[in-house]
Amino acid sequence: MDRIRNGWFSEISNLWPGQCFSLEVKKVLCVDKSDYQDILVFESKNNGITLVLDGIIQCTEKDEFSYQEMIAFLPLCVHPNPEKVLIVGGGDGGVAREVDKHPLVKEIVQVEIDEKVVAASKKYIPFMSEGFNSPKLTLKICDGFEFMKNHISEFDVIITDSSDPIGPAVNLFTESYFRLLKGALRPNGIICSQGGSMWSELDQLKQTLENCKKHFRTVQYATSSVPSYPDGQIGYVLAALDEGVDLRKPHYRFTEAQIDELKLRYYNDDVHGAAFVLPNFIRRVICNQ
Repeated sequence: MDRIRNGWFSEISNLWPGQCFSLEVKKVLCVDKSDYQDILVFESKNNGITLVLDGIIQCTEKDEFSYQEMIAFLPLCVHPNPEKVLIVGGGDGGVAREVDKHPLVKEIVQVEIDEKVVAASKKYIPFMSEGFNSPKLTLKICDGFEFMKNHISEFDVIITDSSDPIGPAVNLFTESYFRLLKGALRPNGIICSQGGSMWSELDQLKQTLENCKKHFRTVQYATSSVPSYPDGQIGYVLAALDEGVDLRKPHYRFTEAQIDELKLRYYNDDVHGAAFVLPNFIRRVICNQ
């Protein structure tokens, strides 16, 4: 609550010093503290319901679909047959909501460490937490590291929907984490992890990609527009066990009828390919080009 002043919430963090993003607050819905982080949910004037963890915006009702669809369908549509999917994190249910839509997915396992985030999401953000209602989904409240140590060669796709590298999520950007991801994948496996902003987290992004490249043969960075995230942009680290996989070209392509039926508001084939087109300053830093 100390981040709300004069009716405005301001996202202030050392991750992006010298700048902040603010939303006008209509009503505070939830203030809680778990064993892992501070939880705040409020209704904003222009962005709808907003979930905040440790002072950092995780999603707003207005634009959450961009992030949820991209982090889900970029890896799912590249894999030739993503039957079994693991979601690490994602306590708001949004990624599960999107993964459930993919016609080839038969089983979803989700591991989330903070049951209070799940509870708050079910109560206050049902438009996202509806993902927990999927008959394909098994939700486990546990540590993702420990879970993957005990589930070797089990998943076709692993999606890491983490918060930023601070607090309980900091370990999800390390070399040891990518080693665990590799071990939990079946042959031809694909991963996708939240990769941060190319504008204000470039050093962290470069380190994350280097950590990933130590264990995966093919690694690329993609982006999408999310206005309520720092700099209005978020990135995704995609990687494949096999060398030569073209992560830019979807293997599965949604028809226009499917896009309408599944209510996809951001992702399509053209957006998929365009997400990997990077400006020169990023290519030079993270791609050695």
